[in-house]
Amino acid sequence: MAVPRGTRFEIEHEAVFPEGAAIVGPVSPDMEYVSQEDKARGRQPKQKVDEATGLLLWKVTVTDPSAVKDRDKSATVVILDPVQPVAPPAAMEGFDFRPVVFEGLTVEPRVQGEKFKYQGWVLRARAMRQPGVAGGSKSPGSKPGGASAGSDAAQKSAA
Repeated sequence: MAVPRGTRFEIEHEAVFPEGAAIVGPVSPDMEYVSQEDKARGRQPKQKVDEATGLLLWKVTVTDPSAVKDRDKSATVVILDPVQPVAPPAAMEGFDFRPVVFEGLTVEPRVQGEKFKYQGWVLRARAMRQPGVAGGSKSPGSKPGGASAGSDAAQKSAA
């Protein structure tokens, strides 16, 4: 059986993050890499676009308290949205630690590591929201149905 590269499998948030997940830091644009040579030629980095949906990519760091290995305790989540998503409010004043639930989550297997390879995962989601709050967070100009603030592509390693 051949499964095409880039196939995304649906999965529940609780299966990936059994003890929950939290955003640590801001949501920022996921920019293309531009070499020093290209910079010298005047090429400016552009924001990445998802090949499957055509939506802009935004990245955020997520911590996973259920992870056993140190390399798995944080992941970069790439959110697909035409406008910059708004993270849920901070859990504690003075700390940039924001509990989050991802809706419409999918996984894609990926080989990770440089010298020592291991099985990792790219996590994508349709929306993100604060735990205990119904429905995904909406950003300006988003369509009804939770398609915005979609967290799309967390790179999370498998143990």
